[in-house]
Amino acid sequence: MEMINILSAIFSGFRALGLYSNHLPHVVRYHQKHRKFYIVTAVGKCFHTYNVQKLGIVSVSNALSEDIACLAADKMLVFVAHGRIVHAFARNKEIVHTYVGHEADVHLLLPFGDHVISVDHNNAVIIWHVQSEEGYLHMTFDKVTFEVSAVMHPSTYLNKILFGSNQGSLQLWNIKSSKLLYTFTGWGSGVTVLQQTPAVDVVGVGLASGQIVIHNIKYDESLMKFQQDWGPITAISFRTDGHPVMAAGSPIGHIGLWDLEEKKLIAQMRDAHSTAVAGLTFVHAEPLLITNGADNAIRVWIFDSPGGGGRLLHCRLGHSAPPTKILFYGQNGQQVLSAGQDGTLQCFSTVHERFNKSLGHGSINKKKSKRKGLKYDTMKLPAITTFAAESARQSDWDGIIACHRGYLIATTWNYQKTSMGAHKLEPARFDKNRALNVHTTAVDISSCGNFAVIALSSGHIDVYNMQSGIHRGQYGVDKAHHGPVRGVAIDGLNQLTISVGADKLIKLWKFKSKELVHTHSLCVSPAASKLHRDSGMLAIALDDFTLNIMDLETRRIVRKFSGHRGQINDMTFSPDGRWLITAAMDCTIRTWDLPSGSLVDCFLVDAAAVSLTVSPTGDFLASVHVDSLGIYLWSNKTLYSMVSLRPLPLDFEPTVVMLPGTSSFVDEQEIAPFDEMIEYVSLEQLDEHLVTLSLMPDSRWKNLLNLDLIKKRNKPKEPPRVPSTAPFFIPTIPGLMPQFAVPKDQSSKVVDLGVLAQKSDFYLQLEDAWLTNNYAGPLGLLKGMGPSAIDTELRGLAPDVGGTLEIMQAFLRMITNMLDSKRDFDLAQAYLALFLKLHLRLISQEPELMEESSKVSQKLEEIWTEMETLFNQSLCLLAYTKSALL
Repeated sequence: MEMINILSAIFSGFRALGLYSNHLPHVVRYHQKHRKFYIVTAVGKCFHTYNVQKLGIVSVSNALSEDIACLAADKMLVFVAHGRIVHAFARNKEIVHTYVGHEADVHLLLPFGDHVISVDHNNAVIIWHVQSEEGYLHMTFDKVTFEVSAVMHPSTYLNKILFGSNQGSLQLWNIKSSKLLYTFTGWGSGVTVLQQTPAVDVVGVGLASGQIVIHNIKYDESLMKFQQDWGPITAISFRTDGHPVMAAGSPIGHIGLWDLEEKKLIAQMRDAHSTAVAGLTFVHAEPLLITNGADNAIRVWIFDSPGGGGRLLHCRLGHSAPPTKILFYGQNGQQVLSAGQDGTLQCFSTVHERFNKSLGHGSINKKKSKRKGLKYDTMKLPAITTFAAESARQSDWDGIIACHRGYLIATTWNYQKTSMGAHKLEPARFDKNRALNVHTTAVDISSCGNFAVIALSSGHIDVYNMQSGIHRGQYGVDKAHHGPVRGVAIDGLNQLTISVGADKLIKLWKFKSKELVHTHSLCVSPAASKLHRDSGMLAIALDDFTLNIMDLETRRIVRKFSGHRGQINDMTFSPDGRWLITAAMDCTIRTWDLPSGSLVDCFLVDAAAVSLTVSPTGDFLASVHVDSLGIYLWSNKTLYSMVSLRPLPLDFEPTVVMLPGTSSFVDEQEIAPFDEMIEYVSLEQLDEHLVTLSLMPDSRWKNLLNLDLIKKRNKPKEPPRVPSTAPFFIPTIPGLMPQFAVPKDQSSKVVDLGVLAQKSDFYLQLEDAWLTNNYAGPLGLLKGMGPSAIDTELRGLAPDVGGTLEIMQAFLRMITNMLDSKRDFDLAQAYLALFLKLHLRLISQEPELMEESSKVSQKLEEIWTEMETLFNQSLCLLAYTKSALL
């Protein structure tokens, strides 16, 4: 079998949610025309641009081949370094310049007028001309004595660049003459940050020791020094709105605010970020501070309070640690709930970032946590491993229930209040012995939103009321399973509860009475389960990487799928229950078609997907991946384009697909096999034994018998008025396809009376077919005519209007020929009905026509008897499947 290599036939990368920032400092740009400030942040292989006013995303750049290592910008271009290459982007989108010449990875960039300066890890400095892409100057520093760690251009210093080193010294260079102008001895610690102050000749220097020095480089004098005890200085910025304030970032997320007039600390912004403050910038002439960090957050702080500290004005934040479980919430498919390893539960909108919500971090005691502060909260719960949500009663009480890693307690959450809920559900049986290593493994909420089912690693399954949090019973006399419960689900009508245990058993319980009604044994221990409530299909992932599909109506395994080569992490059904989409540690995402029992789509991703969910409307598949902070949306191509699916062969080799948001939307690798299937044209007749209808519209043949009534109804109330000066028109031949009537040259003025009785093309074709017994020609002409033209042609076959009995016999043979070929069955019926209506009296008087009519009648009866038998068989089978219990 030929090996086929294609991309995903069903899913196409759309965009990424929840990605805002990484460890690189942001860049603030001012747009002269818009008169607005914009923030540029690096996110993996591309960068995002946001407006400062509302932190709305403006654009996403095209992706690079590697992660961005350095970011800088001027008025026109954004400069990005990855590896040894530097790119210049225009319009925040596309690459317009590329600079190649470094022999090591670039880690510093500085735009400088018509030039851009880049520094690599070999301590080589190259000054590029932006437009020509040529190196203007190459400089190399000795790594032992001067390893470049920071670079800046002092304001008003023409052609001067100030370099800082890890050894602590600074050097001022004239890059036009390539001369070292001055060396500053430093302060005994490596330079981490160089920042121009609002005053000319004065520079802010951040050191690895946590010291900040305000230094006059003209006179080589230190004006003031500040000390922060939070580690090396990561960023420095100065207010320019009339307040002499400096902000300095730290590796632990704190920001110190210093008064430069009084030379003292005026405020601390503790835990501004949960990781190091990567960048901070005061907006020019405004009391706004922009910060970003590796915790995947951008925050805008406003300084309008008398204490001197800033309060949060706007923020865009995602998970600071990779998400582990996602689920579409609600019926509109616009919200995705996400639980991450950072312990938070968040909601991301597929429409706009302003609809995002953070439900916060789980805590055993919320009041104590608020009092102590999140940083020192000893009551906080570990990360959520799995959760279930139902929006039916979200306005009345909590609609989300979650399990925490290694914890017995299951917590409820409220979507509308965007906070942790009122109840912490814990069974009373373990009160006396809390040292037992028992934790929750699976949860589900009933479709009505009133009940929650919680499964434990001890084999117990408990039911709770979501409104009151009261325990409503358990399944099984002692335990539901002998071993951990791997999955639990409630059907759509609250009739059955399905549990899947590590003891290789699937158990079906009556939801209300807790009675065991059915047990099914598996060959291999299950790992997880997923129920599609509408269809009653239960998917079970097994430890041998195979999948079983159980029909709850028949209580049998109806499908078995194999193909994954690693642990199955998650699975989800399409809204109609037709597809099962699975993700495994072999980095594949596979789509299984349940009716045909085959694999119809498979593609590879760079990092294994750990969770999947399909929107209730079926337009998006969302996925989260190992070591990735984002939620990736894939659009369903079958909703907006023609997609032909076929079972994939056993030797199918999937292709690696770039994650959405990290590649351009236009897929340039469209592969041919599926296109060939899409262009497939169906045969006119699939088989000679099949009765085939024509593809003609109903208006061509359905009203042939009622044509007189239609003409009478459409008869004009008054005769048409002749215009005084009628324009000249070329005469046309009547019919559905307009044709011009070309007049024949008449050499004689004598009128030929035979022209008045001229035979039509259909009549002539029918005469030829009578002799050759090939009726394709006249039938083709009839197909191209309208109802009125067909009526006129059939009337003209009678002897009293110029026709003959032979030509009427030929028409009946044409109908017989149509019935023999079993094509155009509907047209044959309609043409025959009109012919009999017009000429029934004449047919009954002529023996030749009666004989031909009897042959047509006999043939028609044979075909109809055969069709009626097939119809009755199909109706009987449908009635049986609808009523019988299989």
